[in-house]
Amino acid sequence: MKTVQISLNSIDKVKSFVNAITKFDFDFDLVSGRYVIDAKSIMGIFSLDLSKPIELNIHAGEADMDGILTALKDYLVG
Repeated sequence: MKTVQISLNSIDKVKSFVNAITKFDFDFDLVSGRYVIDAKSIMGIFSLDLSKPIELNIHAGEADMDGILTALKDYLVG
């Protein structure tokens, strides 16, 4: 598992983020405070505070991580 910080500060970013990660057959969790949300759930994402960066937990092997991070480059913070 790898944890990265992402920013989803607009409705269009949320939609394109969900479209990007649904192409992968792995689990993705968004963590905001004490809430853990399935990152493939648009409704779940909108229940979070999107004004600040959110932690994304990627449950995939190291071999797949490069492709996933490349697909998520537009959302990564830092």
